[in-house]
Amino acid sequence: MIEMNKKAVVLLSGGLDSILAICIMKEQGIEVEAINFQTIFGCCKDDSARIAYDLGVGFTSLKVGDDYLKVIENPKHGYGRGINPCVDCRGYMFDMAKTHMEKIGASFLVSGEVLGQRPMSQKKADFFKIEKDTGLQGLIVRPLSAKLLEPTLPEKAGILDREKLYDVQGRSRKGLLKMAKQYGVTDPPDPSSGCALTSPAFAKKVRDIFDHQDDYERWEFEVLRTGRHFRLSEKTRIIMGRDENENEYLNYLHPEGTALLTPINFGGSTSVLVGEINADRLAEAGEVIMRYGKAPAGAPGEIQVEYDGKAEIIYAHKAVTDAVLEEIKIV
Repeated sequence: MIEMNKKAVVLLSGGLDSILAICIMKEQGIEVEAINFQTIFGCCKDDSARIAYDLGVGFTSLKVGDDYLKVIENPKHGYGRGINPCVDCRGYMFDMAKTHMEKIGASFLVSGEVLGQRPMSQKKADFFKIEKDTGLQGLIVRPLSAKLLEPTLPEKAGILDREKLYDVQGRSRKGLLKMAKQYGVTDPPDPSSGCALTSPAFAKKVRDIFDHQDDYERWEFEVLRTGRHFRLSEKTRIIMGRDENENEYLNYLHPEGTALLTPINFGGSTSVLVGEINADRLAEAGEVIMRYGKAPAGAPGEIQVEYDGKAEIIYAHKAVTDAVLEEIKIV
Protein backbone atom coordinates (compact mmCIF):
# COMPACT_ATOMS: atom_id res chain seq x y z
CA MET A 1 0.00 0.00 0.00
CA ILE A 2 1.18 3.51 -0.87
CA GLU A 3 2.38 5.61 2.07
CA MET A 4 -0.24 8.12 3.22
CA ASN A 5 -0.01 11.43 1.35
CA LYS A 6 -2.11 14.43 0.39
CA LYS A 7 -3.25 13.04 -2.96
CA ALA A 8 -6.67 11.44 -3.38
CA VAL A 9 -8.92 9.97 -6.04
CA VAL A 10 -12.50 11.27 -5.85
CA LEU A 11 -15.38 9.36 -7.42
CA LEU A 12 -17.19 12.01 -9.47
CA SER A 13 -20.70 11.06 -10.56
CA GLY A 14 -21.45 14.63 -11.61
CA GLY A 15 -24.05 15.05 -8.88
CA LEU A 16 -23.97 17.66 -6.12
CA ASP A 17 -22.68 15.22 -3.50
CA SER A 18 -19.51 14.38 -5.40
CA ILE A 19 -18.96 18.03 -6.36
CA LEU A 20 -19.06 19.01 -2.69
CA ALA A 21 -16.70 16.15 -1.80
CA ILE A 22 -14.15 17.64 -4.20
CA CYS A 23 -14.63 21.13 -2.77
CA ILE A 24 -14.08 19.85 0.76
CA MET A 25 -10.89 18.06 -0.25
CA LYS A 26 -9.51 21.11 -2.05
CA GLU A 27 -10.26 23.24 0.99
CA GLN A 28 -7.98 20.94 2.99
CA GLY A 29 -5.16 21.17 0.45
CA ILE A 30 -5.64 17.73 -1.07
CA GLU A 31 -4.48 17.15 -4.63
CA VAL A 32 -7.56 15.71 -6.33
CA GLU A 33 -7.89 13.38 -9.31
CA ALA A 34 -11.55 12.88 -10.25
CA ILE A 35 -12.69 9.66 -11.89
CA ASN A 36 -15.99 8.87 -13.55
CA PHE A 37 -17.38 5.48 -14.54
CA GLN A 38 -19.06 4.53 -17.80
CA THR A 39 -21.32 1.80 -16.47
CA ILE A 40 -23.67 0.85 -19.36
CA PHE A 41 -26.73 1.64 -17.22
CA GLY A 42 -26.35 5.39 -16.75
CA CYS A 43 -25.45 5.88 -13.10
CA CYS A 44 -23.34 8.96 -13.76
CA LYS A 45 -23.92 12.25 -15.52
CA ASP A 46 -22.44 12.80 -18.96
CA ASP A 47 -20.89 16.19 -18.16
CA SER A 48 -18.49 15.01 -15.45
CA ALA A 49 -15.44 16.02 -17.51
CA ARG A 50 -16.71 19.60 -17.74
CA ILE A 51 -17.50 19.65 -14.02
CA ALA A 52 -13.98 18.47 -13.17
CA TYR A 53 -12.54 21.17 -15.44
CA ASP A 54 -14.67 23.85 -13.78
CA LEU A 55 -13.50 22.63 -10.36
CA GLY A 56 -9.86 22.72 -11.49
CA VAL A 57 -9.05 19.07 -10.87
CA GLY A 58 -7.68 16.26 -13.00
CA PHE A 59 -10.13 13.90 -14.64
CA THR A 60 -10.12 10.32 -15.87
CA SER A 61 -13.04 8.37 -17.31
CA LEU A 62 -13.01 4.63 -16.65
CA LYS A 63 -15.09 2.14 -18.62
CA VAL A 64 -16.35 -0.89 -16.75
CA GLY A 65 -15.23 -4.25 -18.15
CA ASP A 66 -17.44 -7.04 -19.46
CA ASP A 67 -17.01 -8.76 -16.09
CA TYR A 68 -19.27 -6.04 -14.70
CA LEU A 69 -22.21 -7.89 -16.25
CA LYS A 70 -21.41 -10.94 -14.14
CA VAL A 71 -21.67 -8.71 -11.06
CA ILE A 72 -25.16 -7.68 -12.21
CA GLU A 73 -26.18 -11.27 -12.93
CA ASN A 74 -24.90 -12.85 -9.71
CA PRO A 75 -24.50 -10.25 -6.96
CA LYS A 76 -23.06 -11.34 -3.65
CA HIS A 77 -25.22 -8.89 -1.67
CA GLY A 78 -28.52 -9.12 -3.56
CA TYR A 79 -30.80 -6.77 -5.48
CA GLY A 80 -33.01 -3.78 -4.79
CA ARG A 81 -36.52 -3.42 -6.22
CA GLY A 82 -35.30 -3.83 -9.79
CA ILE A 83 -32.18 -5.73 -10.74
CA ASN A 84 -29.87 -3.26 -9.04
CA PRO A 85 -27.07 -4.89 -6.99
CA CYS A 86 -26.07 -1.57 -5.46
CA VAL A 87 -23.56 -2.80 -2.88
CA ASP A 88 -21.81 -5.10 -5.37
CA CYS A 89 -21.84 -2.38 -8.02
CA ARG A 90 -20.28 0.14 -5.66
CA GLY A 91 -17.72 -2.43 -4.65
CA TYR A 92 -16.83 -3.03 -8.29
CA MET A 93 -16.33 0.72 -8.80
CA PHE A 94 -14.22 1.07 -5.68
CA ASP A 95 -12.07 -1.83 -6.90
CA MET A 96 -11.47 0.06 -10.15
CA ALA A 97 -10.82 3.26 -8.21
CA LYS A 98 -8.33 1.43 -5.98
CA THR A 99 -6.36 0.31 -9.03
CA HIS A 100 -6.32 3.86 -10.37
CA MET A 101 -5.34 5.22 -6.96
CA GLU A 102 -2.30 2.96 -6.83
CA LYS A 103 -1.44 3.75 -10.44
CA ILE A 104 -1.20 7.52 -9.87
CA GLY A 105 0.33 7.34 -6.39
CA ALA A 106 -2.68 8.62 -4.45
CA SER A 107 -3.16 7.20 -0.96
CA PHE A 108 -6.91 7.28 -0.36
CA LEU A 109 -10.30 7.45 -2.05
CA VAL A 110 -13.07 9.98 -1.56
CA SER A 111 -16.78 9.49 -2.17
CA GLY A 112 -19.71 11.90 -1.98
CA GLU A 113 -21.91 9.24 -0.41
CA VAL A 114 -24.27 10.46 2.29
CA LEU A 115 -25.19 8.15 5.15
CA GLY A 116 -28.82 7.05 4.79
CA GLN A 117 -29.40 8.77 1.46
CA ARG A 118 -29.84 5.60 -0.60
CA PRO A 119 -31.40 2.60 1.14
CA MET A 120 -29.57 -0.04 -0.91
CA SER A 121 -25.96 1.12 -0.60
CA GLN A 122 -25.51 3.95 1.89
CA LYS A 123 -26.05 2.45 5.30
CA LYS A 124 -23.16 1.93 7.71
CA ALA A 125 -23.38 -1.81 7.17
CA ASP A 126 -23.13 -1.28 3.40
CA PHE A 127 -20.05 0.91 3.78
CA PHE A 128 -18.47 -1.81 5.91
CA LYS A 129 -19.26 -4.55 3.36
CA ILE A 130 -17.77 -2.54 0.51
CA GLU A 131 -14.58 -1.71 2.39
CA LYS A 132 -14.14 -5.32 3.50
CA ASP A 133 -14.79 -6.74 0.02
CA THR A 134 -12.31 -4.36 -1.62
CA GLY A 135 -9.63 -4.33 1.07
CA LEU A 136 -10.06 -0.57 1.49
CA GLN A 137 -10.72 -0.47 5.22
CA GLY A 138 -10.00 3.04 6.47
CA LEU A 139 -9.13 4.33 3.01
CA ILE A 140 -12.53 5.55 1.79
CA VAL A 141 -13.29 9.07 3.03
CA ARG A 142 -16.91 10.18 2.89
CA PRO A 143 -16.51 13.84 3.87
CA LEU A 144 -20.21 14.71 3.84
CA SER A 145 -20.96 12.17 6.59
CA ALA A 146 -17.49 11.63 8.06
CA LYS A 147 -18.36 12.76 11.59
CA LEU A 148 -21.02 10.05 11.76
CA LEU A 149 -18.51 7.35 10.77
CA GLU A 150 -15.32 5.95 12.24
CA PRO A 151 -12.20 8.09 11.59
CA THR A 152 -10.36 7.05 8.44
CA LEU A 153 -6.62 6.57 8.06
CA PRO A 154 -6.09 10.01 6.43
CA GLU A 155 -7.82 11.58 9.44
CA LYS A 156 -5.76 9.57 11.92
CA ALA A 157 -2.57 10.52 10.08
CA GLY A 158 -3.43 14.22 10.22
CA ILE A 159 -3.79 14.46 6.43
CA LEU A 160 -7.40 15.55 6.91
CA ASP A 161 -8.87 17.71 9.67
CA ARG A 162 -11.92 15.81 10.93
CA GLU A 163 -13.38 19.01 12.39
CA LYS A 164 -13.69 20.42 8.87
CA LEU A 165 -15.68 17.43 7.66
CA TYR A 166 -19.44 17.09 8.00
CA ASP A 167 -22.27 15.08 9.57
CA VAL A 168 -24.92 15.09 6.83
CA GLN A 169 -27.34 12.18 6.74
CA GLY A 170 -30.68 11.30 5.17
CA ARG A 171 -32.31 12.14 1.86
CA SER A 172 -32.97 15.87 2.28
CA ARG A 173 -30.93 18.17 0.02
CA LYS A 174 -31.47 21.25 2.17
CA GLY A 175 -28.14 20.97 3.98
CA LEU A 176 -26.29 20.15 0.77
CA LEU A 177 -27.74 23.17 -1.04
CA LYS A 178 -26.69 25.39 1.86
CA MET A 179 -23.21 23.88 1.66
CA ALA A 180 -23.17 24.51 -2.10
CA LYS A 181 -23.57 28.24 -1.48
CA GLN A 182 -20.76 28.09 1.08
CA TYR A 183 -18.40 26.58 -1.50
CA GLY A 184 -19.49 28.83 -4.35
CA VAL A 185 -21.36 26.17 -6.34
CA THR A 186 -23.68 28.61 -8.10
CA ASP A 187 -25.64 26.17 -10.24
CA PRO A 188 -26.00 22.90 -8.32
CA PRO A 189 -27.15 20.04 -10.55
CA ASP A 190 -30.58 18.51 -10.13
CA PRO A 191 -30.77 15.05 -8.59
CA SER A 192 -29.82 12.34 -11.05
CA SER A 193 -32.50 10.14 -12.59
CA GLY A 194 -30.37 7.33 -11.24
CA CYS A 195 -29.41 3.91 -12.48
CA ALA A 196 -31.68 2.25 -15.05
CA LEU A 197 -31.34 -1.03 -13.15
CA THR A 198 -33.61 0.35 -10.41
CA SER A 199 -36.52 0.50 -12.88
CA PRO A 200 -38.66 -2.66 -12.68
CA ALA A 201 -39.54 -2.33 -16.38
CA PHE A 202 -35.91 -2.04 -17.46
CA ALA A 203 -35.01 -4.86 -15.10
CA LYS A 204 -37.34 -7.19 -17.01
CA LYS A 205 -35.32 -6.65 -20.19
CA VAL A 206 -32.05 -7.31 -18.40
CA ARG A 207 -33.43 -10.38 -16.67
CA ASP A 208 -34.77 -11.69 -19.99
CA ILE A 209 -31.22 -11.82 -21.36
CA PHE A 210 -29.83 -13.51 -18.26
CA ASP A 211 -32.66 -16.06 -18.28
CA HIS A 212 -32.23 -17.05 -21.93
CA GLN A 213 -28.53 -16.65 -22.72
CA ASP A 214 -25.20 -17.76 -21.34
CA ASP A 215 -23.20 -16.17 -24.16
CA TYR A 216 -24.54 -12.61 -23.98
CA GLU A 217 -22.42 -9.67 -25.11
CA ARG A 218 -22.05 -6.13 -23.84
CA TRP A 219 -23.86 -4.49 -26.79
CA GLU A 220 -27.02 -6.44 -25.95
CA PHE A 221 -27.33 -4.47 -22.71
CA GLU A 222 -26.25 -1.19 -24.24
CA VAL A 223 -29.15 -1.43 -26.74
CA LEU A 224 -31.82 -2.10 -24.11
CA ARG A 225 -32.81 1.58 -23.98
CA THR A 226 -33.47 1.50 -27.70
CA GLY A 227 -36.65 0.28 -29.37
CA ARG A 228 -39.35 -2.26 -28.58
CA HIS A 229 -38.26 -5.71 -27.42
CA PHE A 230 -40.10 -8.97 -28.04
CA ARG A 231 -39.16 -12.58 -27.38
CA LEU A 232 -40.23 -14.78 -30.28
CA SER A 233 -38.92 -18.02 -28.76
CA GLU A 234 -36.63 -19.29 -26.04
CA LYS A 235 -33.67 -18.60 -28.31
CA THR A 236 -34.78 -15.59 -30.39
CA ARG A 237 -35.82 -12.02 -29.72
CA ILE A 238 -36.39 -8.96 -31.88
CA ILE A 239 -35.46 -5.33 -31.27
CA MET A 240 -37.56 -2.83 -33.24
CA GLY A 241 -36.88 0.85 -33.82
CA ARG A 242 -39.61 3.25 -32.71
CA ASP A 243 -38.62 6.25 -34.81
CA GLU A 244 -36.22 7.32 -37.54
CA ASN A 245 -33.32 7.86 -35.16
CA GLU A 246 -33.68 4.41 -33.62
CA ASN A 247 -34.07 2.85 -37.07
CA GLU A 248 -30.80 4.45 -38.16
CA TYR A 249 -29.07 3.34 -34.97
CA LEU A 250 -30.15 -0.29 -35.38
CA ASN A 251 -29.11 -0.21 -39.03
CA TYR A 252 -25.68 1.04 -37.98
CA LEU A 253 -25.41 -1.40 -35.06
CA HIS A 254 -26.39 -4.71 -36.73
CA PRO A 255 -23.83 -6.89 -34.88
CA GLU A 256 -22.29 -9.97 -36.42
CA GLY A 257 -24.50 -13.01 -35.95
CA THR A 258 -27.76 -11.02 -35.96
CA ALA A 259 -30.21 -10.39 -38.80
CA LEU A 260 -31.15 -6.89 -39.93
CA LEU A 261 -34.74 -6.56 -41.18
CA THR A 262 -35.72 -3.50 -43.23
CA PRO A 263 -39.20 -2.88 -44.73
CA ILE A 264 -39.07 -2.20 -48.48
CA ASN A 265 -42.57 -1.44 -49.79
CA PHE A 266 -44.07 0.04 -46.63
CA GLY A 267 -43.12 2.32 -43.77
CA GLY A 268 -42.07 0.34 -40.74
CA SER A 269 -39.45 -0.42 -38.14
CA THR A 270 -35.88 -1.34 -38.88
CA SER A 271 -35.32 -4.35 -36.63
CA VAL A 272 -32.55 -6.62 -35.40
CA LEU A 273 -33.23 -10.31 -34.83
CA VAL A 274 -30.99 -11.81 -32.12
CA GLY A 275 -30.35 -15.47 -31.39
CA GLU A 276 -31.54 -18.46 -33.40
CA ILE A 277 -32.48 -17.30 -36.90
CA ASN A 278 -34.48 -19.53 -39.23
CA ALA A 279 -37.47 -19.32 -41.59
CA ASP A 280 -40.04 -19.62 -38.79
CA ARG A 281 -38.45 -16.88 -36.68
CA LEU A 282 -38.11 -14.59 -39.71
CA ALA A 283 -41.79 -15.11 -40.57
CA GLU A 284 -42.81 -14.24 -36.99
CA ALA A 285 -40.56 -11.18 -37.05
CA GLY A 286 -42.19 -10.06 -40.29
CA GLU A 287 -45.64 -10.23 -38.68
CA VAL A 288 -44.46 -8.13 -35.73
CA ILE A 289 -42.96 -5.54 -38.07
CA MET A 290 -46.24 -5.44 -40.02
CA ARG A 291 -48.13 -4.79 -36.77
CA TYR A 292 -46.26 -1.52 -36.26
CA GLY A 293 -45.93 -0.56 -39.94
CA LYS A 294 -48.15 0.89 -42.61
CA ALA A 295 -49.09 -2.22 -44.54
CA PRO A 296 -49.29 -1.88 -48.35
CA ALA A 297 -52.81 -2.07 -49.75
CA GLY A 298 -53.61 -5.42 -51.37
CA ALA A 299 -50.04 -6.73 -51.28
CA PRO A 300 -47.77 -8.52 -48.82
CA GLY A 301 -45.12 -6.57 -46.97
CA GLU A 302 -41.67 -6.94 -48.47
CA ILE A 303 -38.85 -7.03 -45.91
CA GLN A 304 -35.18 -7.25 -46.70
CA VAL A 305 -33.17 -9.56 -44.47
CA GLU A 306 -29.40 -9.15 -44.14
CA TYR A 307 -27.80 -12.07 -42.35
CA ASP A 308 -24.46 -13.82 -42.46
CA GLY A 309 -23.20 -11.63 -45.32
CA LYS A 310 -26.22 -12.36 -47.50
CA ALA A 311 -29.43 -10.50 -48.35
CA GLU A 312 -32.86 -11.89 -49.21
CA ILE A 313 -36.49 -10.75 -49.34
CA ILE A 314 -39.20 -12.25 -47.14
CA TYR A 315 -42.93 -11.53 -47.39
CA ALA A 316 -45.25 -10.78 -44.49
CA HIS A 317 -48.90 -11.46 -45.33
CA LYS A 318 -50.44 -10.40 -42.03
CA ALA A 319 -49.76 -8.59 -38.81
CA VAL A 320 -49.40 -10.39 -35.51
CA THR A 321 -52.55 -10.26 -33.36
CA ASP A 322 -52.71 -8.13 -30.24
CA ALA A 323 -53.13 -11.24 -28.10
CA VAL A 324 -49.92 -12.80 -29.41
CA LEU A 325 -48.15 -9.45 -29.21
CA GLU A 326 -48.98 -9.23 -25.53
CA GLU A 327 -47.57 -12.71 -24.94
CA ILE A 328 -44.23 -12.04 -26.63
CA LYS A 329 -43.68 -8.49 -25.37
CA ILE A 330 -40.78 -8.37 -22.93
CA VAL A 331 -41.85 -5.01 -21.52
